[in-house]
Amino acid sequence: MKRSIKLLLLLAFLALLTSGCVTIPKGDNAQDKREVIQQMKNDTLSDLYSLHPQSKDRLQRAVGYAVFSNVGLNFYLVTLGGGWGVTHDNKSNQELYMKMVYGGIGPGMGIKDFRGIFVFKSIESFTDFKEKGWITGLAGDIVAKSEAKGGGAGGAISVSPDIDLYQLTKNGLAIQATIQGSKYYQDKELNQ
Repeated sequence: MKRSIKLLLLLAFLALLTSGCVTIPKGDNAQDKREVIQQMKNDTLSDLYSLHPQSKDRLQRAVGYAVFSNVGLNFYLVTLGGGWGVTHDNKSNQELYMKMVYGGIGPGMGIKDFRGIFVFKSIESFTDFKEKGWITGLAGDIVAKSEAKGGGAGGAISVSPDIDLYQLTKNGLAIQATIQGSKYYQDKELNQ
């Protein structure tokens, strides 16, 4: 009984800790926060193009793309995470600021700070992502990385027939195999 109470308290603490990841980056006002997100996007795309040169052409030919900064935590059978980012419509050059949360189940242990770059091949998938924002699937990885040292297994994976995803790990130590669901939603403050 005491063990299950401790586990529930630990999971509640981890949920509170991870929920902080959903908040938008620090800034005095909405413009400052948008600038932080734009800098993250530009840095992430630069890293992606260095690691996967063919990705630049794929992003330019796509209907649109999204770049997110995420932090995830896996503790035994529970995975929690959150983040923020921006979508880019290649036809109109319009951008939409978004937040995200995710959760899952599956064995694992660790924490990681990573970037996700979604590539949308159809207008329908891009519109659904911006308006509905649900993505589910299997995730598995082994990561041991601190700043420029270490690495993680990754590259483009197909999330659906119309969506590809690149993941770039910034920092973390994790081993996990989970079934996850993610909810992406528009940031009302930053899209005014």
